[in-house]
Amino acid sequence: MPPAAPLTVDVLVVGAGPAGATAATLLARAGRHVMVVDKAEFPRDKCCGDGLTTLALRELESLGLRPERVPNWQTVDAAWLRSPSGREVRLPMPADGIYAATTPRRELDAALVQLARDAGADVREGHAIDGLRQFSDRAEVDVTGLGTVAAAFVVAADGMWSPTRKLLGLAEPGYLGEWHAFRQYARNVTGPAAERLYVWFEPDFLPGYAWSFPLPDGRANIGFGVVRDGSRTGKAMKADWAGLVHRPHIRAALGPDVELEDRHTAWPIPAGIDRAVLTAGRTLFVGDAARATDVMTGEGIGQAVLTGRLAAEAIAATDDVNEVRTSYEQAVHHHLFADHRMSKVLNRMLAKPLLARGAVRIVGLNDFTRRNFVRWMFEDEPRAVVLTPRRWHRRFLRQHGTYR
Repeated sequence: MPPAAPLTVDVLVVGAGPAGATAATLLARAGRHVMVVDKAEFPRDKCCGDGLTTLALRELESLGLRPERVPNWQTVDAAWLRSPSGREVRLPMPADGIYAATTPRRELDAALVQLARDAGADVREGHAIDGLRQFSDRAEVDVTGLGTVAAAFVVAADGMWSPTRKLLGLAEPGYLGEWHAFRQYARNVTGPAAERLYVWFEPDFLPGYAWSFPLPDGRANIGFGVVRDGSRTGKAMKADWAGLVHRPHIRAALGPDVELEDRHTAWPIPAGIDRAVLTAGRTLFVGDAARATDVMTGEGIGQAVLTGRLAAEAIAATDDVNEVRTSYEQAVHHHLFADHRMSKVLNRMLAKPLLARGAVRIVGLNDFTRRNFVRWMFEDEPRAVVLTPRRWHRRFLRQHGTYR
């Protein structure tokens, strides 16, 4: 018998995380026939700090995701920073909307997958890809359990270890990302961390940091992230994790009755978008597959949703593959490259304890510095917006918060 004819769609999205679900939702709304495949079945856990910056919130609000669709959504009204010297500074969020929130990725990602389904995308869970061929008029992707899927475009939203990138021969041998992080959930949080979002600039983690992000019902997401600079072994990072909650100020924040849930998880964070291949033939890389994470904080949800949106907009605008690739690459460059360069410079500065201490002291000088730094920290405006006038807009530095 002759081989079965391939399934045919306009766009195949590989990966149903925030980047892929965003691209699928917007393309389906634009009238494209979209299929999404993911090897996982949702809801599924994803190792993450669970924090949502203002950038992420603006993108999610524009996409149409409502907080009430995420059961354990927690709005954050202030951030608490601790200097390497032990000085603590409270940074209140503006009161005209939501500027920061936390939500378990298990719930956020499931809500975004449902949003894509509601828009008309054909979401297939439990299906990995194991083959990819590109031609002048189409791409053909071999999907386990489905056979071959032919598509005009492929959006690769398949994460740090992107199988799509490997199948195209674009994987970088030995690449482990720019950051590495550990995370674990905790319950019975009775100290101030039950309500406060903490960022601890520990001297031995710089330019990384430790965190405790509050969740409802006395739970918290606790973890730390460090830059991969070749100075830390995996064994050393595991030892750092083992002693984290026993540091006196962290134990005081969590309370005496805190209990860690299940096991900790660790993951590499790709934050090298300036060196990543963004397109290849009819394939566009988004989110972690594009190494789009913020190199200063390790935060990637906002960047994932943003790159998913930019890919969808490029594909929806034209069927010409060269125009799609050029449009997407230019958009990513416009939105992310200047901020990436600035973050790398700041990372080098924050690696020095004296400069990190000075930065926290300056941040806490007065209401003006506290109010504006927290907006900058949570990406209310792009990181390097002051230095890139082309991105200024009518409400520059005066935007309202989200979900008002």
